[in-house]
Amino acid sequence: MNHCLVVIDAQESFWHRPYSTERDMAPYLAAQNALIEGCASAGIPIVRIFHSDGPATPANPFSVESGHVRPIRGLADFEAAATFTKRRHSALVDTGLQVWLTQNGIGHLIVSGIRTEQCCETTARHASDLGWRVDYALDATLTFDMTQPDGRPLAADDIKARTATVLQDRFAHVCSAAQALARAQADRTASQVTA
Repeated sequence: MNHCLVVIDAQESFWHRPYSTERDMAPYLAAQNALIEGCASAGIPIVRIFHSDGPATPANPFSVESGHVRPIRGLADFEAAATFTKRRHSALVDTGLQVWLTQNGIGHLIVSGIRTEQCCETTARHASDLGWRVDYALDATLTFDMTQPDGRPLAADDIKARTATVLQDRFAHVCSAAQALARAQADRTASQVTA
C-alpha cells in the first residue's frame, strides 16, 4: 500500500503567537526531521500543508502578507511532492489534497506537524473517515499549553496524551516517528515481494 507523509502547518506563523514556546520545539523537530529524512530516503512522497486564514494583513501571522506562512526554522529542507494551503482545520477540506492522494494511489497516511490536537488530529480523523489508513506520529507533532474553560492549565503533554487516547484504534495507529517509518518501509518491502 502506497504511503505518504503529510507535514501539517510546520510554519513560522506559530512563533508569532503569544502561547508559543521553545520548550518542546527541539524534540519535535528532531522527530519531524528524522521522519522527513527517512521518508525522502525511502522514496515515500512528502506533502507539505500550510495554513493561511484571517485578515490579509502583515499583522496576522497566518496571512500570506505577514511573510510567516513558510517552513518553520529548523525544519529539514525537503522537496515536496505537492504543497497545499488550507483555511480549515482538516488538510482535506477544499485543498485538493484528497484528489492528489487518490490520483497517486496513496492508501496510507503518516500524519505529523503542528498542532497535535487541532489540525493534525482533525486531519487524521477526517482521513480515517474517508477510508485512508493513518499512522499518527505523535512525537512528530507539536502543541502548546492551553487553559481549560474553568481556568485551569492544561499542559501540552496532557494534550498529546489525550489525542493519543482518542485516536488510537479508532482513527489511527498512534506511534512514534521511527515506528511510522518502519511500518511504511515494511509495507513497501512486502508489496515489492508480492508484485
